[in-house]
Amino acid sequence: MQNVATIKDALALTRTRMDKTVEDFRRELSHIRTGRASVSLLEDVKVDYYGQATPLNALAKLATPDPTLIVVQPFDPSMMQAVEKAIRAGELGLNPVNDGKIIRVPIPPLTEERRKDLVKHVHTVLENHKTALRNIRRDSKEAIERLFKDKKASEDDKVHGVKDLDKVTHDYTEKLDSFSKAKEKEIMEI
Repeated sequence: MQNVATIKDALALTRTRMDKTVEDFRRELSHIRTGRASVSLLEDVKVDYYGQATPLNALAKLATPDPTLIVVQPFDPSMMQAVEKAIRAGELGLNPVNDGKIIRVPIPPLTEERRKDLVKHVHTVLENHKTALRNIRRDSKEAIERLFKDKKASEDDKVHGVKDLDKVTHDYTEKLDSFSKAKEKEIMEI
């Protein structure tokens, strides 16, 4: 953590970094299939557009007319084959159907085994982000202790700062847990 002037600054920087971690966790969860159609599933798909890896949503209109279907309508009809190929190569387990005008991407129902695998994946992602929170906490605690050592904060301030840091860390960990539980419930829903 960069040099901070006060414990208050250290805590503010901690919150900012933890907010980014939580937002990254939410974004990662949005990419995990739940058996329902969502355009966010195709967010990371890159299409070879004249030699340039371009995000799918920049080349096509994406829509979900019903819970089991994503419709992709490329702005340039000559890109139909490239878009279809990119969706297949995206390792999402999706099988797009091209009718010449639009590409339909049916979302197959998840098997019980696949649901359990996805829940395990959610737990892995959760643990990685909890580790990131613990690393941020460690950096902040070191910064607070450095302020005390450099005589820029009293021992009371250090103790209160560490208590506040622990409370902030606990709050953000609870946020991650609640997002994880919601996603797990969504995955296991039939």
